[in-house]
Amino acid sequence: MMLAPSPTVRTDGACFRLVLRPPYDWGHLERFFADHASPGVETVTPGRYARTFLLAGRPGTLSVTRERGSLSVRIRGPEAGEPFEAILARLRAMFDLGADPDAIAAGLGRDPTMAALVARRPGLRMPGAFDGFELAVRAILGQQVSVAAATRLAGRLVAAFGTPLGPEVDGDEPGLTHLFPTPEQLLEAEISLVLNMPRARGRAIQGLAAAVLATPDLFAPGGDLDATVARLKALPGIGDWTAHYVAMRALAQADAFPAGDVGLMRALDDGAGRPGRVALLDRAAAWRPWRAYAAIHLWAEDAARRMP
Repeated sequence: MMLAPSPTVRTDGACFRLVLRPPYDWGHLERFFADHASPGVETVTPGRYARTFLLAGRPGTLSVTRERGSLSVRIRGPEAGEPFEAILARLRAMFDLGADPDAIAAGLGRDPTMAALVARRPGLRMPGAFDGFELAVRAILGQQVSVAAATRLAGRLVAAFGTPLGPEVDGDEPGLTHLFPTPEQLLEAEISLVLNMPRARGRAIQGLAAAVLATPDLFAPGGDLDATVARLKALPGIGDWTAHYVAMRALAQADAFPAGDVGLMRALDDGAGRPGRVALLDRAAAWRPWRAYAAIHLWAEDAARRMP
């Protein structure tokens, strides 16, 4: 169950406060977004997330900082009268402000292992996406490579094909230099050649760009999970893992579950070995309809175990 949107309080100019529902684990979101930030488009510093955006044809930048009981949002670039609410709606989804932490904890708590993880990290939220196309491109770049390698590829993609910020917004956020490439910019781009990566992956990004241009609501949230996954898997180069990953982060599908993920399997290794994909899916049946949140807890546990 998702709760009603969190209240918005407008303070000064294009500054807003988005009210939080505790518990809320900002620290985990900050680390996740820092690891997955696209260079030139996003920056993450302690207590602060910033990014570029293009909305209604206008480029801009925004920043999100953690305050007591709320997120503070500052938007720069669009003139007065621009659709600030559309930007705030994206940020509510990205920072998972509509989640009901009590319902999620109760649902996952039926499994003893998951109950222990929820108790260890109360208020863990889904790291969402500001833009579905951008997230899906990042997911394709991340196929069969590490998160760090995917981030380097994303930076090269942005530098090669993204639009540099103009003087009207350039410089107000250190480290933000470009807009993420649009579907139009990637449709016929020589992605594989420029990024020196497999041609199939470049073609997958081009196919994704074509699909978004043909179906602008491709990343509209909601709908049936199976239909959503099937629609994504019909695109070239997108398999089950990528489809579920995009569904959970970009399409607010709380029961999406990338079952073939090695990190999920590692996190459930109790010394007797990792479960396989089939065993993992069987185990995850007890976590429905919150399997995406179970995945976030397992990824967090896996990361904690692997820290030096």
